[in-house]
Amino acid sequence: MPDYTIRRSDRARRLRIVVAPEGVEVVLPRRMALREAEQFVAEKRPWIERTLRAYRAAEAELPAVRLETGGQAPYLGFQLSLRVNVEPWRTRPGVTRRGGTLLVGVAEPGEEAVRDALVRWYRRRARAEIAERLDWATLRTGARYAKLQIRDASSRWASCSSTGAMSFSWRLLLAPEQVLAYVVEHEVAHLEVMDHSRRFWKLLESRSPDYREHERWLRRYGPALRTVL
Repeated sequence: MPDYTIRRSDRARRLRIVVAPEGVEVVLPRRMALREAEQFVAEKRPWIERTLRAYRAAEAELPAVRLETGGQAPYLGFQLSLRVNVEPWRTRPGVTRRGGTLLVGVAEPGEEAVRDALVRWYRRRARAEIAERLDWATLRTGARYAKLQIRDASSRWASCSSTGAMSFSWRLLLAPEQVLAYVVEHEVAHLEVMDHSRRFWKLLESRSPDYREHERWLRRYGPALRTVL
């Protein structure tokens, strides 16, 4: 039986299983008996194990990230070398890119300090990289968006509200550039068609003919991007 955690939810109407690289979670309606969860996990065991194997295989295929001097970090399909400098006088971390190298300045040694510095940098770069592509895509199509927010990946890589508010995960910068460009086109298409109807996919295909390939990439490698940093 796979290891799993249980989370009771007042909002849940039925039993469901969430499989992520970090582990397996069973979401249980507040008044449902615990034995229901055990039986449900047993029934879904083949699917759970198959999904976890796929996550592990995808993680193994991606270049390893080492948060130290000599390590590397992904950036839009490239691998940037890390050079870490411990500078106790620092009040905040700093990251500067010089060609294919990231100079990371931290106040104390350790992977956690380097990770925090890199996440701050990725968030800033995500706003610049995504805003440029978003502005170009909307200018080309004649659409308009209201605002842009940069967030972490939880359940969605990006979203577009009915008011035109755009939200993207900074972790898209860990993917190839073509994948980021596709996600931008996907959300811009939602400014015209809010649902995922046949009309939406036809519109998206006219702007991103290879969208199926990028969708497959995100399905296979996306979960690993949520744990790489």
